[in-house]
Amino acid sequence: MKVGFISLGCSKNLVDTEMFVGLFQKEKFEIVNRPEEAELIVINTCGFIESAKEEAINTILEMAELKEKGNCQFLIATGCLVKRYKKELEKALPEVDLFLSVDEYDEMWNKIEDLLGLNRKSKNTLDYMNRVLATGETTAYLKIAEGCSNHCTYCAIPSIRGPYVSRPMEEILEEAKRLEKLGYKEIIVIAQDTTKYGIDLYSEPKLAELLEKLCQIAGFRWIRFLYAYPESITEELIEVVKKNEKICHYFDIPLQHFSDKVLKRMNRKSDAKSIEILIQKLRQEIPDVIIRTTMIVGFPGETEEDFSELYDFIQRTKFDKLGAFPYSKEEGTPASKLKEQIHYKTKQKRWNLIMKRQKEISESKLKEKIGNNYTAIIDGITEDGKYLIARSYMDIPDEDSVIYVRNNGKIHVGEFVKCEIIDVNGYDLVGEIKG
Repeated sequence: MKVGFISLGCSKNLVDTEMFVGLFQKEKFEIVNRPEEAELIVINTCGFIESAKEEAINTILEMAELKEKGNCQFLIATGCLVKRYKKELEKALPEVDLFLSVDEYDEMWNKIEDLLGLNRKSKNTLDYMNRVLATGETTAYLKIAEGCSNHCTYCAIPSIRGPYVSRPMEEILEEAKRLEKLGYKEIIVIAQDTTKYGIDLYSEPKLAELLEKLCQIAGFRWIRFLYAYPESITEELIEVVKKNEKICHYFDIPLQHFSDKVLKRMNRKSDAKSIEILIQKLRQEIPDVIIRTTMIVGFPGETEEDFSELYDFIQRTKFDKLGAFPYSKEEGTPASKLKEQIHYKTKQKRWNLIMKRQKEISESKLKEKIGNNYTAIIDGITEDGKYLIARSYMDIPDEDSVIYVRNNGKIHVGEFVKCEIIDVNGYDLVGEIKG
């Protein structure tokens, strides 16, 4: 049977999907890339915020059409949306043959066998060592923990994924060595909060130690870590990033706000003063550091004064990368019960103001790169074949800018090159290969 997969949402979800693919491949199913060819379609959903839920429902309905009119015989939906709304989805979407919640992954294969009438009673479970990677030939994600225990008042992740559970370090390093053998050059360490890694297992944070051990794996050229919460970025972690050439000078820090009043209502552990000190310290200790963050506007009770604090902070800090989101009222979260909900138009207006200003900051920062030389990894080639698509240490795949480099026919995907930035093209850069 031909099986197709659709993975929605974050990179952590993608790792789960890669393990799903490995499970089906192990059982000798044929994996296809085009849903139109698939006889069985698996959709791994995201249920984090309203827009993600809408995307998941629309994707399921789109695939249901293939079941009605195309090759598809079975449709399976899994992931975070299913965890949150399984009963409602079963009633609303009879086209789906099987809904699998994230807490059913251990018994996933038995349920699939029952659906397909295989009756093999295999004891297959999801296995990090049996992933089929979907991130190309050069970059791989390395998930080091599951769940979250931060309990931010706007977030449903703890109720979906459960409390924070670190993977044993030996197990992570074993998987990393497998990725090295497969030829991956860039490893991106991920979790809901990478900086809390190890606290539950070892009674202290162990991200810095893990990164140092990953640096000892010879085949890796670049190592990154994402989702570093500000209150947990320690002196030790900064020092490890500074002294290890393999670790990209890139900090992804979800700050969410700058007003102390709003941060407290969000149940965030940092405050405005500590955030300001951290940003200054990172830029002082690591002069070429790239700082990426996310902000939420229109959180319940956010006043004009609170918003002005946030706007002024963004204006003077000039983040290299910044994404902002209008607050999404998620049922079951403490913030959804707050009375001071902000009107949709006000949230949208505040979001527009921040994104307009950040666009100007980004344009200015990109122009500053002209004339600079960077090491870049070749991720792909444009459809017309004229340009190579490259990335420097300043950018993560699928989220940040790329560098377009004219294709001379001598360089291949996965190679590292030296290039000089010669122009800006929207949010991207244009470079030429040196030497």
